Order: sequence, then structure tokens, then C-alpha cells
Amino acid sequence: MPDLSFRIESAGAVPFAVSPLLAFQVRVTNAQKERVHAVALRCQIQIEATRRSYNSGEQASLGDLFGEPHRWGQTLRTMLWTHASAIVPEFTGSTLAELQVPCTFDFNIAVVKYFQGLQEGEISLCFQFSGSVFYEAADGNMQVAPISWDREAKFRLLLKTWTQMMDIYYPNSAWLCLRRDIFERLCRHKTQHGIPTWEQTVEELLERVEEGVRP
Repeated sequence: MPDLSFRIESAGAVPFAVSPLLAFQVRVTNAQKERVHAVALRCQIQIEATRRSYNSGEQASLGDLFGEPHRWGQTLRTMLWTHASAIVPEFTGSTLAELQVPCTFDFNIAVVKYFQGLQEGEISLCFQFSGSVFYEAADGNMQVAPISWDREAKFRLLLKTWTQMMDIYYPNSAWLCLRRDIFERLCRHKTQHGIPTWEQTVEELLERVEEGVRP
């Protein structure tokens, strides 16, 4: 029966996709000699937030997630990022597969808040693999076996890889999801005052607030 191991070799943005995608290059190795016909691979990706340090600016930006820095000993924990899957084609020995991970820029999502709150460095990721492997047994018959959840791979994702991907899909932009009634109020304000763009609408409201708090 195949004895599979996994290693993440690199990561990068997938260009020209409909929505943001990160592609992780996964080295799949079979310690046994039989031919692997295919692997239906599933993966759970976790962010190991405790495995890096944070400067004062990052601590301030991440307060919405983890609270005051003096509480981070209790609140800073590993976070589930997402699940992904891939089909690995036939190979013998080892092969390189691509695991594509859809990414969102919705700032209501905790993972997006985390990435956006960082200023530099790397993000420690843990890939936990499972799925099924299809292989040819010694008698020539096709066999299928499960991949145990104890198969893991660690990877340190450069923060700039994430930011460069978002710059490709949303250059000089950010997405903000609003409750529908709030959006409708904002839309009425924009229309009533003849403001041409959403950016100018928000700027006008912010200027009003700033003028109101000035002594």
C-alpha cells in the first residue's frame, strides 16, 4: 500500500482567475514502489498565529481579533483558514501537484482581518492532508486506501505573496460588506447630494465627522 508524504515547495498567485486564488505547489512522495494511479486529495489549512512575533503596529491592528496585547496569552490561537482539494494524476515515486486555494477580500472574515493586520514577515501555515489514493496492487488489481489525517506539512507563506495577489485582483482597492439597510441609506445620501462616486461619498461623510470633533 502506498506510503505518502507531502511537502509544500512554493506558493504564488494564479493570474487571470475569476476571483483571487493562491496556488501551493505540493510535492507528493510515495515511499513504496507501486504505481499510484491517482490521489483524491483533501486539505485543511490552519494559520499557526502563535508561531510568529508581532510589532506594536500589528498588535494595534489585530486588536479586533485578539483584544489587548496583554491578553494574547489566552486569545492568540491557531486559526482555521480554509479547506481545499485537488486531484493528483498518475505517478511513480514522487510528483508535483498544485493545490489552489480560493481567497476572499471580505473584511468581515477573520482570516482577512489577520492578513490585513500584518505589516511584514511570514505567516506560519499547517496543511493537514486526507483523502484517497488509488493504486495498483501486486496482483495487478486496482485498490483504494485512505490517507490518514496525521499527514501534515508546514509552510511559511510570505506576507508579500498575499498582498501582491490582492493587488493583482483589487489594485488600490478594498472590499467592505455592509448591511443592506445601511447601504440603502448610503445610496440615498449619495443620490440626494449628487456625489458621483462611492469613494467621494465616504470621504464627504468622514470630513463631516472630522469637522464635528475638531475643537
